[in-house]
Amino acid sequence: MGIKMKLTALAISILVISGCSNANSQSEEEMDHSKISDEEMDHSMMDMDGDMMEGHMSHDEVVSLNDSTGENELKIPSMLERDDEEGVVYTVRAQKGKTEIFDGIETTTYGYNGSFLGPMLRLEKGETVKIRTINELDENTTFHWHGLDVPADADGGPHDVIKPGEEKIIEFEVSQEAATLWFHPHPEGITAEQVYNGLAGLLYIEDDNSKSLGLPSDYGKNDIPLIFQDKLFDDEKQLNFIAAMNDDGTIGDTLLVNGTLNPKLTVDKEKVRLRLLNGSNARNFTFKLNTGDSFVQIATDGGFLNEPVVLKEVTLAPSERAEIIVDFSQMNSENDLALVNEDGSILLPFEVSNQSGAVSTIPGEMNDFSLTEEEMELPVTKKVELFGMMDQVTINGKKFDSERIDFTQQQGVTEVWEIYNKPDEMGGMIHPFHIHGTQFKIISRNGEAPPENERGWKDSISIEPDERVKIAVKFNNKGVYMFHCHILEHEDNGMMGQVKVE
Repeated sequence: MGIKMKLTALAISILVISGCSNANSQSEEEMDHSKISDEEMDHSMMDMDGDMMEGHMSHDEVVSLNDSTGENELKIPSMLERDDEEGVVYTVRAQKGKTEIFDGIETTTYGYNGSFLGPMLRLEKGETVKIRTINELDENTTFHWHGLDVPADADGGPHDVIKPGEEKIIEFEVSQEAATLWFHPHPEGITAEQVYNGLAGLLYIEDDNSKSLGLPSDYGKNDIPLIFQDKLFDDEKQLNFIAAMNDDGTIGDTLLVNGTLNPKLTVDKEKVRLRLLNGSNARNFTFKLNTGDSFVQIATDGGFLNEPVVLKEVTLAPSERAEIIVDFSQMNSENDLALVNEDGSILLPFEVSNQSGAVSTIPGEMNDFSLTEEEMELPVTKKVELFGMMDQVTINGKKFDSERIDFTQQQGVTEVWEIYNKPDEMGGMIHPFHIHGTQFKIISRNGEAPPENERGWKDSISIEPDERVKIAVKFNNKGVYMFHCHILEHEDNGMMGQVKVE
């Protein structure tokens, strides 16, 4: 295949995103790339030259998000009620439906136990959990529990396909500490589209420590889940993934938070805990307050930090999470307050009431996470090289093969993995790297200790071009687990490998 043909899909997608194309309303025949003339193709490639092409690939200059007008109160995901039947704790259904994202317009969407996104499932450390998963879609799917330390046959990777109309019950013991996790589909080749259409939900783990810290914990009141996703809607206000899709990661200009368009969050004058999830296909977010005020980060992907870290901003790549606390009792509520992105785009305006809220604390000590001297001195035993763009992405020069085991590792044994993001002629792009079935520790970034707010359990890590990261990895369960780039289109294009734990 020539370079011109390889770049055609990217050209189409960039034109869509920049508003220069009506591809969203085209028919399948019109979207057939083989019917594009050489003149149109050359013009598209010229448009991709320079900043636009390199900007998207590096994710440095992607299309900006429209500011939230704050006209709609933020929706809070419901807490899923527990079942009593046959020892099943939860039943989760993947469904297709219609959602009124825009006033008076129904958008076709996917959801869990509803038409769009999903509920929050709360688990307790030490309990044995049964979850019944049911596929009510008209296509294959899986249920992947992102960040959960779970046996491989319950992980929901691409091997665990559930066909339309089928169901599966998984059972496991909750063995890890309190954390904010999430769940989403992971079928081979179509993960990006299913997540984009709305399949994502939250999974909370609580333990004795989390209950004793005195942190804000009133769900939906001062303990707020925030699922950030950017979308591109067509002229009919539909999520036309085929038209919007970009092989280097689908980027949109419209932000939804918990599925809410133009959201605002009304809070009392109190400390408010925000559980941030970057649930986007590809966009990175740098969260900060428009006033320049500081906030406190208390948790990473997999649990609490040892001590709170005061920050002005925090950056999350796709699938990363962070828990932060904003003290609205100490902020001037006469000013416009909002959570904004790095470029100043308004993500979530805040409306502060005149009422004082609950009294909560931010303890000086929250966890006993440690990176031992022994772990730091372990030799590198696994090397992972991330490389490429579009549909030419690879790990260690290979694309995913479900019949190939890339690594083996012994159950309960800690090894050091070194992940290298190899740059290309144009510099390369950030790759968020995720390992299934475990939480890991960051040893170093380019030989230096990680920043304070990354010194906690992680399951995903953002890696810059030409950056080397060392992580300490231990699997508590046996089986085959995925590791991959969490730009979902890269994952679908084969930027994924398998580790067998024996």
